[in-house]
Amino acid sequence: MSLTDVLRHHAERFGDRTALVDGDATQSWSQLLTDVQLTAGALREQGVGRGDVVAVLLYNSARFLELMHAISHLGAVFMPLNWRLAPAELEYIVDHSAAVLLVTEPELSERAASGRCRVVLIDGLRGATPIVAAAPTAADDIHRLMYTSGTTSRPKGVMISYGNVWAKNAAHIVEFEMTSACVNLACGPLYHVGALDLTTTTLMYLGATTHVLRRFAAAAVLEAIERERITDVWLAPAMIAALVAHPDAARRDLSSLRLIIDGGEKMPLPLIERVLATFPNAWFADGYGMTETVSGDTMLDKGRTLSKLGSVGKPVLHTEIRTVRPDGSDCDPGEPGEVIIRGPKVCQGYWRDERATAETIRDGWLHSGDLGVLDEDGYLFIVDRLKDVIVSGGENIASSEVERVLYEHPAIAEVAVVARADERWNEVPVAFYVTAPGETVDDGQLERHCRASLAGYKVPKEFVAIDQLPRNPSGKVLKRELRERLAGG
Repeated sequence: MSLTDVLRHHAERFGDRTALVDGDATQSWSQLLTDVQLTAGALREQGVGRGDVVAVLLYNSARFLELMHAISHLGAVFMPLNWRLAPAELEYIVDHSAAVLLVTEPELSERAASGRCRVVLIDGLRGATPIVAAAPTAADDIHRLMYTSGTTSRPKGVMISYGNVWAKNAAHIVEFEMTSACVNLACGPLYHVGALDLTTTTLMYLGATTHVLRRFAAAAVLEAIERERITDVWLAPAMIAALVAHPDAARRDLSSLRLIIDGGEKMPLPLIERVLATFPNAWFADGYGMTETVSGDTMLDKGRTLSKLGSVGKPVLHTEIRTVRPDGSDCDPGEPGEVIIRGPKVCQGYWRDERATAETIRDGWLHSGDLGVLDEDGYLFIVDRLKDVIVSGGENIASSEVERVLYEHPAIAEVAVVARADERWNEVPVAFYVTAPGETVDDGQLERHCRASLAGYKVPKEFVAIDQLPRNPSGKVLKRELRERLAGG
């Protein structure tokens, strides 16, 4: 199941077609295969062998994708790193993974000069004797490690196998009606399953063209969609919000875009409606998934965006979803419960962490820690993270319900609701919010707005204005940081 098999297949059948576009540089499938073999040779000269972990700290580039394939070519383990992390966080991941080599670029080299493994620059990995034959890899072999963003604790290394990637590709090709004629835009960070797997690796598997943007910028994305006639893109909610708010959105020809895959956190309904207005030809596929499943476990099917507004859809091919009570029994339709997942996309567990693996994967089912509802038609609606449910005076408050109401206020651009400890009620809701440009609002106005739509115990007891919400690279709000801020006064 080597990734090189895919490159060789495309190179033999349509080698002159464009595989990757990075700025003014293009690579055909034949050239990409050759470059992967050369880079594999350079890695071998650095001492990389089968089973070794290779850490990669790079901004988006064609070389990032080339390096991923070269590491697979050797039978080594690819480990992309989040360049937003602090040096101490990177050092923990590199040391915990026991990586033998860290590949980076000059702009990020100061952050990379930590940990116990050797560091090399990507520009130095060329010019070696090529390795033509790829190392054999089986479905259960580990293709990559992806450390979770640590929203609740230390990051954990998710072991993604070649079989997991294959199952993901099959499911998403069917779900999204993808073909080699699609044109992909990789504008989210490629170290994350959203940008890497929800479009890029799937479309490379098909032989489609991928345009790579080094960093996300709303103006550059809108320009690329128009200029390159992009058809498919993955975007985190914060990216989508930036695009629909940008003044260029109204004057650009965005008609080529047929598919927007969303994920990362629950999208507020007013934002979904703005997306549909901005990209009228696009299928907005709101979805749900985890790093542990190579993402994309459920997707809202075409034609249901409005009739099932707010849903993240039904399970994709080969994937089972249940919602369960604390005792493990199945919830009734409409009853909230923990979302659990089974299928060939589910990872083998966490690298060097048997305890976390046993806690998360039980009897073949991955326990997500997310609270969801399945309706009578089998459509999934995410309610909240289990730990984000606020228990106030014995009543459960879904923070997402309070957020939905606050999002309906015209002065609110972003909002997150978390629990604050309370001697009388155990917990009470507190809202952190960002105002929309040019808007002002006071606590009294927000409280009255909430009371018009919510029970009194659900109304936040405090409203905190901040410049921006803390988010991880996938776009999820880091509510842990907000709770810590409250606990620290």
